Amino acid sequence: MKRYNSLQEVRKDLSEGKITCRSLTEYYLKNIEAKAHLNAYVEVYAQEALATADIVDAKIKAGTAGKLAGMVVGLKDVLCHKNHGLQASSNILKGFVSQFNGTAVERVIQEDAIIIGRQSCDEFAMGSSNENSAFGPVKNDADNTRVPGGSSGGSAVGVQADTCLISLGSDTGGSVRQPAAFCDIIGFKPSYSRISRYGLIAYASSFDSIGIMARSIEDTALMLEVIAGQDDFDSTVSSKPVPSYSTELGFSGKAKICYLKEAVESEGVAKEIREATQKKIDQLKKDGHTVEAVEFPLLDYILPTYYILTTAEASSNLSRFDGVKYGYRSENGTDLESMYKKTRSEGFGKEVKKRIMLGTFVLSAGFYDAYYTKAQKVRRLIREYTEKILSEYDFMLLPTTTTTAFKIGDHQSDPLAMYLADIFTVHANLAGIPAISIPNGKDAAGLAIGIQLMGREFEEAKLLAFSNYLLKQNEN
Repeated sequence: MKRYNSLQEVRKDLSEGKITCRSLTEYYLKNIEAKAHLNAYVEVYAQEALATADIVDAKIKAGTAGKLAGMVVGLKDVLCHKNHGLQASSNILKGFVSQFNGTAVERVIQEDAIIIGRQSCDEFAMGSSNENSAFGPVKNDADNTRVPGGSSGGSAVGVQADTCLISLGSDTGGSVRQPAAFCDIIGFKPSYSRISRYGLIAYASSFDSIGIMARSIEDTALMLEVIAGQDDFDSTVSSKPVPSYSTELGFSGKAKICYLKEAVESEGVAKEIREATQKKIDQLKKDGHTVEAVEFPLLDYILPTYYILTTAEASSNLSRFDGVKYGYRSENGTDLESMYKKTRSEGFGKEVKKRIMLGTFVLSAGFYDAYYTKAQKVRRLIREYTEKILSEYDFMLLPTTTTTAFKIGDHQSDPLAMYLADIFTVHANLAGIPAISIPNGKDAAGLAIGIQLMGREFEEAKLLAFSNYLLKQNEN
């Protein structure tokens, strides 16, 4: 069976009788087996996926199939799927089974998508390389000695290695876009609150967003159309109506685009990424779009602000994992206090413990105003300045990452280098705006380069349409 790059291609072959949902699911299951060494999946729902495929085939015949019929989906191991394991790739949730479907998952099921399995991630979505998973590192399909990015690395590799058509991940500071750039696929994060977070294991609640990883903008738009919108289970979700994203992908006219000079010219960005980004800028200018460099005076504060606030929220969110109600409980505790301490020290991995301690420190009485309160004020300034820039421009363009996929183990002893992998992606989460990473060529070693576009809050339709235009331009 051939590799499908969009649901449109799948639907065409389904209608012509060349394939069935069952044969397509069997094809993906064979690929999962053949690519098991990549370690992308924590659990594969083989029999269940085949049974669902049979039901969807019958619905297609009867003309009652939903919008996502024929779409095979992978779920990051932070999304609640009723009666299925859920671990956030952490030992502290070992053996935990979800009691309900998260809103996004429920909506995907209702529209007849086939869920094929849950995919590994950095523990509690904390990481930029997928080396922090309790299940071991995930490998990049383009080069098995390299990372796929994180934290949604398993989800990115799932799409990259042709084991599913699309994956749902989560993006707190680039966790969908950065691995998408490393794996040569599309990674999309909507505006904060566009998609309900009900059923998403929380890392940093004011940053977290469910994101989409795919091989076509059409699939990304259709998935967003299905899962976005109001939800009674999430009081923070936006009540704005959901546009028909999949029918609004035509871009006409000329765009006004800005880019950060530092992001395109900095020596800290790999030479081939700088060149690929500059080439894209030159092409856009040649095509008649306005592309201008802008200053962002708060650039140096973006990463520290992000890590102060997310670790603080993680410290609070992860306090619920204590061994009392569910998940792992240490057998070495002698009283309640020692049980808490031992459960958390044995159950959490090194990176998660580090972030919990950092967060507890910045929230402590002596440092709350010096760090947390100040970071909240800076976040407000970053958001306001970003809104000011985007009131004058349609999009902000910059590389998704500073390097291409690095070697497994390269940054393990250098946390700063690991955190810097997110330097261009955390901005969108701090400002709460939509952002997308799309493929932008490859370096001399054949490793993928991504380019990122950020748009105005809730202007996902415009961002997706322009991304579609750029990708079609690449094909020509």
